[in-house]
Amino acid sequence: MSQSPDSRSLLSASSQLNLMEVESIDDKEFDIPQVDTPPTLESILSQMEEEEEDPFVLEDTCLLNTDNMDAQSYDTSSLASSDSGDPAHLKRKRRTLDQNAAVHGSVLRLSLLKGISAQIVAAADKVDAGLPTAIAMSGVIAVGTSHGLALVFGKDTNQALRLCLGSKTTGAEFGAVSALSINQDCSRVLCGFAKGQITMWDLANGKLLRTITDAHPPGTAILHVKFTDDPTLAVCNDSGGSVFELTFRRVMGIRSCDSRCLFSGSKGEVCCIEPLRTPPDFRDHPITCYSLLAMASLTKILIIGLKPSLNVWMTLPYTKSDPSSVPQLAWQFVPVQKTVNPMLAFCKGDSVHFLLVKKEETDTIHVIKQRQLQLSCDIISLNWINSCSLVLLDSHEKLHVVDRPTQDILETLDLEQVQLVYNSRHFKSLATGGNVSQALALVGEKACYQSLSSYAGQIVCLGTKSAHIMSLRNWKERLDCLLKQEHFTEALSLAWSFHEGTAKAVVGLHGDSQKRKAVISDKMVEILLHFTEYAVKKCPEQGKLQVLEQHFQEVVPVLVDYCLLLQKADLLFNQLYSRLVENMVAKGVFLESLESYIVANRLGHITTPVMKDLLAHYHDNGMMDSLERCIVHLDVTSLDIQQVVQVCWNNQLYDAVIYIFNRGMNDYITPMEKLFSVIGPRVREGRSLTGDDVVMGNKLLVYISCCLAGRAYPIGDIPEDLVVQVKYQVFEFLIRLHSGDSSQKEEVFPFIHTLLHFDTREFLNVLAMTEESPSMRTDFPNTRSCCIQTFDDVQNDKQALEYQQRIVDILLQVMVDNPDFTPSQVGGLFTFLARQLAKPNNTLFVNRNLFDQVLEFLCCPDDDSRHTERQQVLLELLQVGGVVQFNEERLFTLAEKAKFYQICEFLYEKKHLYDRIVDCYLQDPLRKAEIFSYIHNLMSMPGYSSEEKLKVKEKVLQHMQELVSLDPGKLADLVVWHFTEEVQTIISELQASLCVSLQDDSLLFQFLRCLLKFQEGCQATSRLPLESEFYELLLDLMCRFEPQELLKFLHTSQHYRLEEAIQITEKYHCNEAKAYLLEKKGDIPGAFAGLLQTLKERLDVLAAEMSGGIGGGVDGRDEEEANGEFTLTTVKSSLNQMILFCHRNCQNLDQEQRKDLWFPLLDTMMASQKEVMGLSDKHISDGLKEMTLKVLNCMSSFISLPAIIQQILQDPVYGRGKLAEIQGLILGMLDTFTYEQTLLETTTNLLNHDLHWSLAHLRSAVTKGLHPRQDCCNICLQHYKRKQDASEEIIVFSCGHLYHLQCLQQKDSGWGAASEPQQPWRCYKCSSSHGGRGGACSEPNRSRSASLAQTRFSSGHHEKGTETHRKKVVAVATLDVQQELSWDHLRGLYRGPSRLSILSEVSHGHSSEKAGFLLPAQPESFHLKLAPPPLFEE
Repeated sequence: MSQSPDSRSLLSASSQLNLMEVESIDDKEFDIPQVDTPPTLESILSQMEEEEEDPFVLEDTCLLNTDNMDAQSYDTSSLASSDSGDPAHLKRKRRTLDQNAAVHGSVLRLSLLKGISAQIVAAADKVDAGLPTAIAMSGVIAVGTSHGLALVFGKDTNQALRLCLGSKTTGAEFGAVSALSINQDCSRVLCGFAKGQITMWDLANGKLLRTITDAHPPGTAILHVKFTDDPTLAVCNDSGGSVFELTFRRVMGIRSCDSRCLFSGSKGEVCCIEPLRTPPDFRDHPITCYSLLAMASLTKILIIGLKPSLNVWMTLPYTKSDPSSVPQLAWQFVPVQKTVNPMLAFCKGDSVHFLLVKKEETDTIHVIKQRQLQLSCDIISLNWINSCSLVLLDSHEKLHVVDRPTQDILETLDLEQVQLVYNSRHFKSLATGGNVSQALALVGEKACYQSLSSYAGQIVCLGTKSAHIMSLRNWKERLDCLLKQEHFTEALSLAWSFHEGTAKAVVGLHGDSQKRKAVISDKMVEILLHFTEYAVKKCPEQGKLQVLEQHFQEVVPVLVDYCLLLQKADLLFNQLYSRLVENMVAKGVFLESLESYIVANRLGHITTPVMKDLLAHYHDNGMMDSLERCIVHLDVTSLDIQQVVQVCWNNQLYDAVIYIFNRGMNDYITPMEKLFSVIGPRVREGRSLTGDDVVMGNKLLVYISCCLAGRAYPIGDIPEDLVVQVKYQVFEFLIRLHSGDSSQKEEVFPFIHTLLHFDTREFLNVLAMTEESPSMRTDFPNTRSCCIQTFDDVQNDKQALEYQQRIVDILLQVMVDNPDFTPSQVGGLFTFLARQLAKPNNTLFVNRNLFDQVLEFLCCPDDDSRHTERQQVLLELLQVGGVVQFNEERLFTLAEKAKFYQICEFLYEKKHLYDRIVDCYLQDPLRKAEIFSYIHNLMSMPGYSSEEKLKVKEKVLQHMQELVSLDPGKLADLVVWHFTEEVQTIISELQASLCVSLQDDSLLFQFLRCLLKFQEGCQATSRLPLESEFYELLLDLMCRFEPQELLKFLHTSQHYRLEEAIQITEKYHCNEAKAYLLEKKGDIPGAFAGLLQTLKERLDVLAAEMSGGIGGGVDGRDEEEANGEFTLTTVKSSLNQMILFCHRNCQNLDQEQRKDLWFPLLDTMMASQKEVMGLSDKHISDGLKEMTLKVLNCMSSFISLPAIIQQILQDPVYGRGKLAEIQGLILGMLDTFTYEQTLLETTTNLLNHDLHWSLAHLRSAVTKGLHPRQDCCNICLQHYKRKQDASEEIIVFSCGHLYHLQCLQQKDSGWGAASEPQQPWRCYKCSSSHGGRGGACSEPNRSRSASLAQTRFSSGHHEKGTETHRKKVVAVATLDVQQELSWDHLRGLYRGPSRLSILSEVSHGHSSEKAGFLLPAQPESFHLKLAPPPLFEE
């Protein structure tokens, strides 16, 4: 082939290349030997790599030691240094593999292409070929460079440079290669350039076939160029966001190209295109005839068909995402529901969407949206690697392998070492001047479309100095990769997922399920043997025992688990155990790990040597419970019965003993004999049982129950042919007259005796249950029934019935008239019998006299012991049907004598005598409190007749006094719900019957309080019909029992009469309550007198306590101080109440009436100070002074200061010149006066300053000079001086616009607004630009701003020689934007009430004569915080 001069110079320069001088290639990494004769570039790439076995993949970077790589080759450029120059893509720290790799193994093989990488570096450094910019892969690999060259490499072992397309001259003219595409048969390659040209080359001979310069608008870079399935049809996408169809033609030997615009960038910029290219296996698919093309713009996805005519099949907008996210598209043929159809994966941001495309029978395309994949990263590249797996690259250069059906992330790799090439320069179209939109440039920051290319299950990625290839590992490689890293557990887990068919991204496993399992099983056996050898050899030779145990605990359970999963028990016990037994720690861990598998029934048979070792190990280490659990789950044939039984019996492993006798020898009686021989003597002798004895007894009962029910103990079932035989054997054993080793003192029926004494109730429950006989299973002949049946279920079995009757007779013989059994035990027996006799098919016979005898025993009135127990037993007996065995009249008589009130209730219930049940509750001391719930339920629930409820109501009314003594609150609730009509009668009767003692009055008070509390809280429709007398009665009782609640009651209740309430409170000297009522009545002096009297009494008490405490001992003084402190607190409370009273009422009183309130209060407090003046308690004295000062401060709001001072000086004591005692009071008043005077002056100064500051700023804004922008009117566009001899008014706004007054008035009238001179003018041009109509109300804020700065004046323009002809100029100073913002901020500061209004509200809220600022509600630490107004620079 003919080569260009530049191409020849490239090859000739490469012949002089010395590989040892290349800084970016490491000899150790690439294994390149040093040579004497420098080879040429082509010879380097055509040499065979002798040490590599794989003909294409040269090195696996997953296993590569990256520390040996040449640091400079990876550190000299950032992620996008060769392309975008974005500082955000700086080199990041290396990240470890994701944790998910441990689950799925290493799924992806990332390998370095040594030959191609070496040539990329060499070509760039030595022959100035430029840095790599784009890559494409098909049958060959093509790499484009920044100097316009395209290097074509073979995919064979040599990776030789086949072609060097283009030249540096072409690169200088066209720019860098920005896109590459190879057609299906690998005969043509399309190259797109940064300056917009497209070239087509013949890959067979390197000939340039076409140079296309007019396919799209000039000045835009080629972002994508793609071949379709049709070799004469291609599509391209430029940096203007447009998409064009390229049709290649050849007529008369002349090649041409026709271009058609498919999508214009003016409608939305497309930044990614992807035609559907069909693999060779699906060339006949019906959808190929449409030549589908997917396009991704910045806002939506489109799927169009190029054939047979242009058609848009789908448009789908994006969900909200980051504007910098890069849209991605990828096609793949996917099997879905037994058919194979193309699926489009697209994403923008962190969500991957899937669209299934199908051809319908109507020759239309149907697009079905599939389940989307949500990730937590920003995706910048998306590629299919097979029909189920995708490879995603995020913005942090992390590579994610994702399984689409399950959406699992199988593996995560770090591609930082690749130093990926980014296409940001082309998206910004820097080669053509950067004439692209900001949105497309923002997306281009992370664009790497041309850096990754997929073909036939492989993905090639391009770095700044290297090329890598990715493919899925086959199943053996994935396992070997884990084995090389000595991750045996993970390898076994992965192999088992291959075995079960649950693994993801599996390559290399074909055929049916059985063949696959056989292959994997052999491989797992190999891994297990290898793992065992590794564990033994890697075991620490020295160290703590815990370290050794931990080492094998991580290995042995894994070995056992997978051997059992593979059903390779012989491998486990013969090969693996024989290797582990060499280490004693490994042996112990192995034997102990078997327990969990045996108990879970995964391992049922153990070889004899292993069983012997297991028995010895568990016995030597005291693990007897574990040994027992293992034995009862193992096959008996694998046990040495004699040895195991001896070990189990000696160590009290009774479950194991029973299991061995039952399963090994079909002996169900011997275990019972052995257990009875242990527990029997202790129970019969009455000795206290230990915990082990109780466990053994319960175990015996459960074992008997299982035998009678046909179940094996402790697990499983008795063989079906032995069920009846075992049941009869157990019956015969229980009814034996004597045991085998009986003595003369042994009682008859020793086994029944023992079980009854151990637990009577449980033994009777055992006898009450048995499993259905096999001979009677007619409904389900082929199944085993586990139902628990009673005695009547075996009535057809004559022998079984005889056994049952015999046992009943024995029980009666043993328990009746035997003082060794308690009433509860005897009652339990007859309860058991009553249940059986109540069955419809009962065949048992019991003498009725025995029931009468039991009744006499339980109802014996002379025996007070266990009264509750005997009553409960009899009640249970009656409830199960035993009542038919008794004479009811006699039963009732005995129950009354024995005070069995629950029995009486049971009988009354049967006869519907519910009113008599009320008497039972009242007489029963244990259940008296439950009577209220019983009455409420009976009166509320349906099912009771009105006559029955009436009788109960009458009974309740008869016992009302007794009920109120039980619980007044519950009785009140009961009355409210069910006795509303009788409430007045009830209260009257209670008042008449309870007014005997103080305690009775307290009960009545509690009842009324609860009753009226509900009355006050309910709605008007549900109130009780109560008169005022009852509220006054409650008020009277409250004065006696809870006077502290009086005021609260008077405030909340409105049903009492005022005069009667005043009389009641006066009767009991409740002065505070009386004062409240008098105030409510309007008698202010009377109310004040009552409160003042209370205050004086408390002051007298305080003075008496202080004078009485002088001279006492230390303890006495402490007690007096505590009492004085409490009394002082009550005085403060009373004083605060009086002050509040005066404040409430002074608003409606004149000056003299106010003095009548405040002066007596002041005199009282000053007189109290005189009384305590000579006493030593300074705390009390200071407290009184503080309270007196508080009175002065509060009254100063209503009484003038001269009047107060005059009142003080009128006192005889102070009138004679002794003012020392009141000096503090007067000084306090003076301080108050000084404070208020300072406050007034400060407030006046602040208000004056605010007013001056506001007016100064307004004046500054109004008087500001104006400068018009032009000398013509902005409406008529004529000069402001239209006529030299005419006088005309002009308006100038602060925005600089000038208008004739006449023009502005015409516009104003056109808007429909009045053109009055007082109306604030508005700039027509500014108002129109803001979309307003300029009316007076269109923009109130702006109108106000303009009016504040509006001025009108006459122009200073004079004509020569005259003063009369002058133009009148009106200047309207509107505010510009900056001034408006400042003014809005200023108004915001004063948006609240002014300081003057706040002070006015404070003064108006009190006296109209004098505004007092020291209110009683304010704390003592109150300080006025003053701040000056904000200052702004003009």
